[in-house]
Amino acid sequence: MSSMITLPFPTPIAIVGTVVAIVVALSFRYLTSNRTSQPNRLPPVPAVPGVPLLGNLLQLKEKKPYMTFTRWAETYGPIYSIRTGATSMVVVSSNEIAKEAFVTRFQSISTRNLSKALKVLTADKTMVAMSDYDDYHKTVKRHILTGVLGPNAQKKHRIHRDIMMENVSNQLHAFVINSTEQEEVDLRKIFQSELFGLAMRQTMGKDVDSIYVEDLKTTMNRDEVFQVLVVDPMMGAIDVDWRDFFPCLKWVPNKRFENTIQQMYIRREAVMKALIKEHKKRIASGEKMNSYIDYLLSEAQTLNDHQLLMSLWEPIIESSDTTMVTTEWAMYELAKNPKIQDRLYRDIQNVCGSDKITEEHLSQLPYITAIFHETLRRHSPVPIIPLRHVHEDTVLGGYHVPAGTELAVNIYGCNMEKSVWENPGEWSPERFMKDNEKLDFQTTMAFGGGKRVCAGSLQAMLISCIGIGRLVQEFEWKLKDKAQEDVNTIGLTTQMLRPLRAMIKPRN
Repeated sequence: MSSMITLPFPTPIAIVGTVVAIVVALSFRYLTSNRTSQPNRLPPVPAVPGVPLLGNLLQLKEKKPYMTFTRWAETYGPIYSIRTGATSMVVVSSNEIAKEAFVTRFQSISTRNLSKALKVLTADKTMVAMSDYDDYHKTVKRHILTGVLGPNAQKKHRIHRDIMMENVSNQLHAFVINSTEQEEVDLRKIFQSELFGLAMRQTMGKDVDSIYVEDLKTTMNRDEVFQVLVVDPMMGAIDVDWRDFFPCLKWVPNKRFENTIQQMYIRREAVMKALIKEHKKRIASGEKMNSYIDYLLSEAQTLNDHQLLMSLWEPIIESSDTTMVTTEWAMYELAKNPKIQDRLYRDIQNVCGSDKITEEHLSQLPYITAIFHETLRRHSPVPIIPLRHVHEDTVLGGYHVPAGTELAVNIYGCNMEKSVWENPGEWSPERFMKDNEKLDFQTTMAFGGGKRVCAGSLQAMLISCIGIGRLVQEFEWKLKDKAQEDVNTIGLTTQMLRPLRAMIKPRN
């Protein structure tokens, strides 16, 4: 990455002038925002006490706001409001009210108001997950479902998932052969690499070993491509620009932040352009592939080059992260709970016998599905749904929510709701094994809900469930010591701070 551009230190006069401007602007915004009249008789959403100008920002220092939001829900209720600088935000930590927001009130809460980092990294909402619910959103979501993530596309891409699982299995068996008895395997390193390979095969037709990136005048190896396309944007997405909290001060420079995010954007753009160029060369040579880029080039004529690039990048970053998070947490819990692991192994043996578990077996193995859903509940991969913007006055939970408010649906808090879940802090797949209970993605809302439900939910379930099944069918998993139980999370998703390291022993 090129060096950052730095600015000279401001003079004392400039510092004083900036401070005065900030105080005046914030005071005006704060006073006027608190004089907004209620257009109806409904009460306002209960507010968490804060301080003038800053609101509740000082109480949100940690990079895991979902934990803070959940604690506040115990005091202020399942719906409350906070102020993040000049912005008013309503936080929902209730299944019932979240579904009201996703479905009943969707028409008034369907747009996005992105942070500066996300605005740059998503090329101003040019991707399904972060776009407003408009004609463009409907078009690109239809493309991604038809070309890569929908049921029919998943059938076409089945071979890529099978290859991925075989690669994971082969690497784990090779590890056992070449390791000492007490050596621990790093599951994330293997599984995440193969997920990236799967995403590349589905999207671009083949995995990447290395590629010459013309715009950057350098050749990148596979690990460097993964860093640019997946790791950097995921970390950049949680980078904070203080001006997001004070829009009236967007004119104040923040060059270090701007340069960091812009470099991520430039490098991502350059690598994707190189990948697209390589694929077009293969097409010109007569090579045919069953991939998303082939579908877009032939069917998505309304997309310009930039929209095409973003449409191709989206399934790469989304396939390479959240599914890994869920699978790693599931294997951590299974390694920590040998009785549950043994029950799953016996179920697989009863259904599959000596055959390898496949996607066709899943309908006969409800316990795997229960493990998957319980992991989504207890370790929500995306603990807070990307913020929605309330673009017209609406009602939530019996309270008036004015236009201009941001809405944060705290999925983690919803799945810790004591009135809905018994002993919510406990990981217990049995809670999803009740008779006659319909089990679907809306149960935990891990993939959102309503018209904006995540397009990749089916693929995530297939990969994670078969991954869990193959890993338990072929190996016994154990934690070496209690140190692994002291887990923490990092990043936009709830990725384990340290990769899961476990001892594995081949079965039979």
